[in-house]
Amino acid sequence: MKTKPEGDVSTELKIRDNEGIFNGPASFTFSVKNPLANDQKGKISYLLTDENGDKVRAKTITVKIGKNSSASYNFIITSLKTGFYKLNLMINVSDYDDTTRRVFGIRPKEIQSDHPKPADFDQFWQKAKDELAKVKPDFKVTPMPKMNTENRDVYEIQMRSLGNYMIRGYMTLPKTKNKKRKFSVLLGLPGYQVDLEPMVGLDDDLAIITLNTRGQGTSRGEIDTRRDEFISYHIENKEKYVMRGVIMDCIRCVDFIYSQPNLQHDNILATGGSMGGYLALAVASLDKRVNLCSAQNPILCDVRGLMGEVDWPISSIKKYVATQPCLTMNKVLDNLDYFDGKNFASNVTCPTIMGIGLLDPFAPPNNEFATYNLIPGKKRIMVFKDLGHEISEKYKELEGRWMRDAFALF
Repeated sequence: MKTKPEGDVSTELKIRDNEGIFNGPASFTFSVKNPLANDQKGKISYLLTDENGDKVRAKTITVKIGKNSSASYNFIITSLKTGFYKLNLMINVSDYDDTTRRVFGIRPKEIQSDHPKPADFDQFWQKAKDELAKVKPDFKVTPMPKMNTENRDVYEIQMRSLGNYMIRGYMTLPKTKNKKRKFSVLLGLPGYQVDLEPMVGLDDDLAIITLNTRGQGTSRGEIDTRRDEFISYHIENKEKYVMRGVIMDCIRCVDFIYSQPNLQHDNILATGGSMGGYLALAVASLDKRVNLCSAQNPILCDVRGLMGEVDWPISSIKKYVATQPCLTMNKVLDNLDYFDGKNFASNVTCPTIMGIGLLDPFAPPNNEFATYNLIPGKKRIMVFKDLGHEISEKYKELEGRWMRDAFALF
C-alpha cells in the first residue's frame, strides 16, 4: 500500500534585499520543496521586463528535484539600468506549474521623470489660492455628543471652499478640563471616493481632523458622481477640473485649523493614503503652514509615465475622453500636468515620509520615486517589496513616532 504524500510541491522566491532595492547586480533565490514520492523534472525560467512591459532578460534552466527533498536556485542579473523591473519566475515540472511575480529596483534614487513641469505651474496655483482667499469660509463647529467616546469629544466641521462649495469633516479632541490647552493636529485626507468618519484614537494630546473634500462622503453636494466618473469630472478644463477644488478644500481646512484657538498652528501633520497621499503632497507643496507630510502610495504621480503602465485611472479618463467629440487625450495630459504629484514635489520643503508597495498597480514604484526624488526637504521613504496599494503597520508606527518627536509630544 502506497503512503499518501504530505502536501504538494511548493515554492518561495526571495529577493535578496529587504526592500527589493539594489545599487549593483540584482540577486534572488528560488526554492522548491518536493514532498512527493517521485522526482520532479522540468524547467525553471524567468522573464524580466521593464515598467512598460518590454523584455529585458530571460533565462531557462533544467531542473530535477528528488523525491521528498528540496532545492534552491540562485540567480544574479548584472548590468541593469536605473529603474524598476518586473520579474516573472516560472516553474514547470512533473506535477507542478506556477508563476511568481515580483518587482525590484536598481538605484531608484537616480530616477528622473522625462516630463517637465509647466512653466506657469506656480502661477496657476497662486491664482487658485487667490480665488479661495476671496471666499468667506463660514466655519462652523457642531458637537456630536452621540459619537463621543470615553476619552474624546467629536465635532462635525463645515466650511465654504473654492466656488463657495460647502465641505464637511470631523474633528475629535481629547477630553480635558484645561480649557486653555492647545493640541497638535493630525489632518487626515481622503482616499479616492472614501467617506471619512471621525477618528477617535487613544492619544490624549492630539486633535484629529478628517476631511471629506468635495464630491466625497459628507461633502458630495452638487458633485455627486459615480466612482469612475469623479477622476474625470471637468478634466477638459484645468480651471474647472475637480481636483483643483479638492486641493483648495485641503488648504481651506488648514485655514480652519488656524481659526481655532485650541489647536497648535505650528504643529500640523497632513497625512493620507492613495488619493489622500497625493493630497498630502499637494497641500504641503502649496501651503507652508503644514509642518509635516506623510504620503502613502500617492496616486497621480508622473502622470504621463502612467500611460501604458497602469489600468486605473487612465482607463476611466480614456473612457470619458471617448464621449467628448472635441477632446483628445493629449489635451487631457496637458491639463493633468498641473495636477501631477511629481510637479508638486519640488515645492515640498517640510519634513516628509513616503510609503510605497513595489507591487502597486495604481502607483507604480518608478513613478513614486520620480516624485520622491524631487522633494528638496528632509525626507524618508519606506519600501514594501511584497505589498501592492498599501503599506504595513511598520509605516504607521514610524509615522506616529516621527510626528510625536517633531511635535515634542512625549
